[in-house]
Amino acid sequence: MKIHELITTTEPLRELCERLAKSEFVCVDTEFMRENTYWPELCLIQIGNEEEAAAVDPLADGIDLAPLWELMCDNEDVLKVFHAGGQDVEIVFNFTGKTPHPIFDTQIAMMAISQSEQIGYANLVESWLNKTIDKGARFTDWSRRPLTDRQIEYAIGDVTYLATIFPKILNKLIKTGRGAWLNAEMDKLADPANYENDGDLAWRRIRSPGRNPTVLGRLKALAAWRESEAQHKNIPRGRIVRDETLADIASHPPKKQSDLAKVRGLSQAWRDNEIGKRLLKVLEKAEPLPKEEMPEKAKRGAPLGKEGALVADLLKLLLKIRAREIDIAARLLTRADEMEALAAGVRDLPILEGWRYEVFGKDALELVEGKLAFAVKNGKLTMTHVDDMAEELAERQAAE
Repeated sequence: MKIHELITTTEPLRELCERLAKSEFVCVDTEFMRENTYWPELCLIQIGNEEEAAAVDPLADGIDLAPLWELMCDNEDVLKVFHAGGQDVEIVFNFTGKTPHPIFDTQIAMMAISQSEQIGYANLVESWLNKTIDKGARFTDWSRRPLTDRQIEYAIGDVTYLATIFPKILNKLIKTGRGAWLNAEMDKLADPANYENDGDLAWRRIRSPGRNPTVLGRLKALAAWRESEAQHKNIPRGRIVRDETLADIASHPPKKQSDLAKVRGLSQAWRDNEIGKRLLKVLEKAEPLPKEEMPEKAKRGAPLGKEGALVADLLKLLLKIRAREIDIAARLLTRADEMEALAAGVRDLPILEGWRYEVFGKDALELVEGKLAFAVKNGKLTMTHVDDMAEELAERQAAE
């Protein structure tokens, strides 16, 4: 594989992207800093295929990243491969208003062919290539210039290894016939709605204090205000006000600014500073949340009770058995709250649709309906249909 030196000007970047545009896939990774800013600061972009790879310096004077964004977001013929790519996709969206497409995430893919829930990149490389990555450069200051040779080598390695691993993962997905299982997960990763910073929707990320429209209306107004303040100052939203403090203020709004000093999570300065004044004005203008914006109630059946809780526990045990049997991450199949809903009588669930129904949901439903039971065979815990158990018992009795 040809490894290019750090690209710092537009023309070499354009030439690289023209060559990569002829590939079936490109692997992409980024290095960024976001500890002290609202917007992640893009410091380095690594991109490559099986033949060549390079690191691109987005902080270089005069460099135009347009050829890269065109390849990433407008070229539908080239698959963009990431590992745990959520934050990388967010960065692309912040620059372009678009997300890379089509897209493939090897961390998500590993869930379909192994029991790995969130395998890290170093473990991925070790398991597929039997190589150990030097993590020493991982936590360096990527915004400082010049970058060291060690930093560049480490960064480019993130895509060179991935370019070797991806075809292996793809082949295994094809052999197991599980590629279609990942379509919805990849579409979710590429959905621009996940990365939009819409202040009016920011409240949905905060744990809602109940379902009171007045309280939620205040929370919506406060969350939108906090986003605006954080964006304007370009600092993390939590440095303005933490989530739990915002929810507390929405539930128990102060009557006057001096009361802000009594709120847990706010300093004494809030009693008379300008940001405190702005917060009070937001509270004064807040209106109850409209009915059409109220969060949907969680799908619930009858209260579980002791018997229902026991059934839910049995479903979780079944999930562990099935995940082990077919070598898949349990999280890709279902979640604990979904199994509790199934035990409570809810039937409108993803677990009872499509491939999840065939792989797990059908047996889960039969377990709830008493048609399936646990059995120990050859020292292993397995699932057996009740009718089959009855037949086996009858045969044994007849033989005796």
